[in-house]
Amino acid sequence: MTEDKSGPDHVVLEFRLPDLGEGLTDAVLVRWRVAVGNSVELNQPIAEVETAKAEVELPSPFAGRVVELLADPGDTVPVGATLIRIATAAPQPGQPAPVAAPRPQ
Repeated sequence: MTEDKSGPDHVVLEFRLPDLGEGLTDAVLVRWRVAVGNSVELNQPIAEVETAKAEVELPSPFAGRVVELLADPGDTVPVGATLIRIATAAPQPGQPAPVAAPRPQ
């Protein structure tokens, strides 16, 4: 995830396809469960991807509003590629920046 400050009241964060384990280098996007403009909650399922081994649901690592989807269903996405950008509330002075939720094991 990288941070792109997009305004005084919000920060746009990127969610990249995580390493799904077992030496897999990519996954196929099966479907989005959100659309641009939707609000998302922490750990809300945002997409389904298929690897050579299984279909996996990806949870959002932070809450906010979807600003961009960067892959289409059927696309093969390499591990580490940005999938989605989500605008989150900018931290107030003295507050920590948003932190990604831990990935389920």
